[in-house]
Amino acid sequence: MVKPQQVTIIYTGRVTVPGTLEVTQEVLPGVRVVNIIDDSLLEDVLAAGGLTRDVTRRICQYALAAEDGGADVILSQCSSVGEAIDVARKLVRVPIVKIDEPMAEEAVRLGPRVAVAATLPTTLDPTCHLIERTAEAMGRTVEIRRVLAEGAFDALRAGDTERHNAMVMERIAEVRDAADVIVLAQGSMAVLVPELARLGPPVLTSPRLGIQRVKEVLDRQTRS
Repeated sequence: MVKPQQVTIIYTGRVTVPGTLEVTQEVLPGVRVVNIIDDSLLEDVLAAGGLTRDVTRRICQYALAAEDGGADVILSQCSSVGEAIDVARKLVRVPIVKIDEPMAEEAVRLGPRVAVAATLPTTLDPTCHLIERTAEAMGRTVEIRRVLAEGAFDALRAGDTERHNAMVMERIAEVRDAADVIVLAQGSMAVLVPELARLGPPVLTSPRLGIQRVKEVLDRQTRS
């Protein structure tokens, strides 16, 4: 029997797990999906106001464990730990996909005016930096408008999805006319895509684009 390909997903919280798995089942049928969930990682990043050495070390340990567990591709689901993934990539042989990298590339193509929306500053800053680095690598220039819906993530964690959605929508509506594309920096915001699509500018979210990138990597491995 042929061993199925395996993708191991590293999560820093539980909020995005159901939505990510739903897209994974659609885009990666027949692929074995292994989930590593440590919801203390994001809590520690939030408490420190950014990525720490301890969180970076733990992310690297999870990447090594994923490789030892047979992963063909590792998917990092959290934008707040992107710089830790840069370190982990130097330690493992299997490819690691950041869930927000394809989104950043598409944002640069659709720009130059890019509105980046987030409910956490620890996600907003890394996503903006990623888009800036991506633009530089692509030889493009971008003008980034930062949109922080403060308090929305707390509402989501408290189970008040309606309030979370309303707070995010209100902030994005304020900048829609000044943007060529709207980037949702967190996978937990993906539920708003249908409603945001009516505002005008294209709306990008990381889960589907990131998982499609995983599929591309797996397909290349199959052909090689």
